[in-house]
Amino acid sequence: MSCKQDSSSTNNSNMITIVTVAPGHFHAALVQKFMYKSVDSTFFVFAPEGPEVQNYLARIDSYNSRIENPTSWKANTYTGKDFFQKMLDQKPGNLVNLAGNNRNKTKYIYECISNGLNVLSDKPMAIDSSGFTLLKEAFSLAEKKGVLLYDIMTERFEITTILQREFSQQEKIFGKLRSGSIEEPAITKESVHHFQKTISGIPLQRPPWFFDVEQEGEAIADVGTHLVDLIQWEAFPDETINYKKDIKILNASRWTTELSGEQFKIITGLKSYPPYLEKYVENDFLMVIANSSVDYKLKGLHAHISVEWKYEAPEGAGDTHFSIMRGTLSDLIIIQGKDEGYKPTLYIKSVDNKNSELLEENIAHFINTTLNKQYPGIIAERVDTGYWRLNIPDKYRIGHEAHFAQVTRQFLKYLEKGQIPEREVANMLAKYYTTTMAVSISK
Repeated sequence: MSCKQDSSSTNNSNMITIVTVAPGHFHAALVQKFMYKSVDSTFFVFAPEGPEVQNYLARIDSYNSRIENPTSWKANTYTGKDFFQKMLDQKPGNLVNLAGNNRNKTKYIYECISNGLNVLSDKPMAIDSSGFTLLKEAFSLAEKKGVLLYDIMTERFEITTILQREFSQQEKIFGKLRSGSIEEPAITKESVHHFQKTISGIPLQRPPWFFDVEQEGEAIADVGTHLVDLIQWEAFPDETINYKKDIKILNASRWTTELSGEQFKIITGLKSYPPYLEKYVENDFLMVIANSSVDYKLKGLHAHISVEWKYEAPEGAGDTHFSIMRGTLSDLIIIQGKDEGYKPTLYIKSVDNKNSELLEENIAHFINTTLNKQYPGIIAERVDTGYWRLNIPDKYRIGHEAHFAQVTRQFLKYLEKGQIPEREVANMLAKYYTTTMAVSISK
């Protein structure tokens, strides 16, 4: 199934005009942290009144007023209870930017597509099985309407993940991906996030609904979309995944993170819990159903993902990522711990040390003849017998916030061509089938 764009869906000047709807998550602003040649500087905002839209506009203003590489966005804002219908009635732009409360997001996606609007959506596009059903209909309708629907998968642009994927395709270094088992999966992706953090130099204030899984979604359905996406993207590059026959969920679980009333106040700015969170409160502690794990099989390969949320990171640290791909010749391991200075670091570990000298030669040959043409300066340093660390120049570590611009530029290229690759559409469906099915099983 492909997703094509009708030429009538863009304006006469061929410029893209952004329409941001209910920007309850800071990711909405990160899409606009930089300017784009094909995007009009005037954009439109439709949202309910309140701190969420104010925080979004404040971030846009901070980008406009920064000294280095300032943006020049001009906001045309409407706030009111009828914001979404007003947007559909006016349709002042042709690209909807969605990042906020996930309870209604799939519905918003479907209605935008129905009205001939392209949609660039923050993850997740669906948080449960009913949402997945509606999302399938939205993709089918997008093809008929000639508009594009895409989600923001920033982690594909993180350098250690890119290199893990590159090395996994080198048979003389990695061999082939092992099929694995539940105890030792072919691929493992684990992510630890933190409620309290700073974004673009501003302390992040989260909306209270962020702590309600009925509005934000389970961890598997939210952050887990990145991990499932990376597993598909790395294990089966350029392949189409059929969710009906290629995916089998084996087991899934969920557990809570405990927040004190004072911690909740710091994160949200609220002095008390809103009524819809009371069902999660025990002895004045908010028991957030923030953590999930799932084991599943993808085209016969065992995969495992885990997502955890904590209050705040250790000093000098941030959100962390662990990943391992197990090959017949070597394992490719991403670690982001204290020993790595909390920077994602890729290691190559020989499966059999008897072949470590030949493996080292093959690693050096690949880096010198191929990898350094695209990423000059990367070297492999031996840290032990059969164990190497990839030393990556800091210029390739552009940071999570900058990845939003990279995804947006990719989507703008799709808009210019008028279609998204067929496998991308199929694999988005496979991803959301995996996450929403895992949610159902974890309950």
